[in-house]
Amino acid sequence: MTMMESSNSSSKPIPRVIAWESTRACRFACVHCRADAQTQPDPSQLTTQEAFRLVDQISEFSKPVFIITGGDPLMRKDIFDVAKYADQKGLRVVMSPSGSRIQPETVRKMKENGVKAVSISLDGSNSQVHDGFRKVEGSFETATATLEVMRVEGMPFQINTTVTQHNIKDLSNIRDLAVKLGAANWDVFMLVPTGRAKIKMEIVPEEYEAALDKIYEWNHSTPIQIKMTCAPHYMRIITQNEKKKGVKSPVTAGDHAHGRAPAGRLGGRGCMAGNGFCFISHVGKVYGCGFLPLEAGDVRKQHFREIYQESPLFQTLRNYDKLEGRCGVCEYRRVCGGCRARALGASQNYLGEEPYCTYKPSTTTV
Repeated sequence: MTMMESSNSSSKPIPRVIAWESTRACRFACVHCRADAQTQPDPSQLTTQEAFRLVDQISEFSKPVFIITGGDPLMRKDIFDVAKYADQKGLRVVMSPSGSRIQPETVRKMKENGVKAVSISLDGSNSQVHDGFRKVEGSFETATATLEVMRVEGMPFQINTTVTQHNIKDLSNIRDLAVKLGAANWDVFMLVPTGRAKIKMEIVPEEYEAALDKIYEWNHSTPIQIKMTCAPHYMRIITQNEKKKGVKSPVTAGDHAHGRAPAGRLGGRGCMAGNGFCFISHVGKVYGCGFLPLEAGDVRKQHFREIYQESPLFQTLRNYDKLEGRCGVCEYRRVCGGCRARALGASQNYLGEEPYCTYKPSTTTV
């Protein structure tokens, strides 16, 4: 049985990926920032010992990918102590710095303390697009210089891009740059208007659908894997296209119900909020994802395993029969699920239909 597998009789859900917002401190003021990051650490953020205890609780029942994010995790003084501890406990530690200039010695320290990979954001293929988005002059040069340091030091890296009106026409150029820079993966995030991000920054649903179709095509021709985040209907796109080719659906209902992702470069699964993935804030609050502001629990008050497996919110998020509107009758609901954060933002109902999906369900079974 693999890490994310679960028997029908006794096994309970196990997280495959956990993102820990180690701090909200950051030197940048990005216009799309989910965290609404600040220049100084919050004095109420988890202490070193609380972070160790969290790692202990996670490792007691799972060995997920442990994304140390922020803010900028490198602005937390004990970050390498926590990374090393998590690595020793069997978690696969990856880190997502903000894009500040990272020196070779810092990369070496990452590797020495168990960090297996790093993700850096590039939201444009040139300084004009990227710096305009990041609101920091020179941030493009800083990010690309850091990525070159990662390459030279042998640290695998992923490039993240958040899609907005600002860069929708630049995506093919960003893809080519990611390949040129030596990225292991390119992860394309579809904006969810949370924190500083505003609805007016989003592309329209038709552009969204066209972008997903294009990325499906690129994934067959680009030499690196292209991943999608906050784009659950990408799994519908994959399923529809694979069915046309006579290929069995890449995700089964059983896989989806237990948060498993199939092997392969095309995609993983749809909305993972509370179902294979969760987000832990800098003060220990647990959410389905960083864009869904509904609290499932607090690690300062409850054991993490109890929160993840028993939270009424997470149990509801795992039940696709609870979905409403078009999502509730869609034949692809078990492979997609719609973005629960966008549903909440659009209707104040996290179980409502995905507002950025153009698909009209046939109400048949996949």
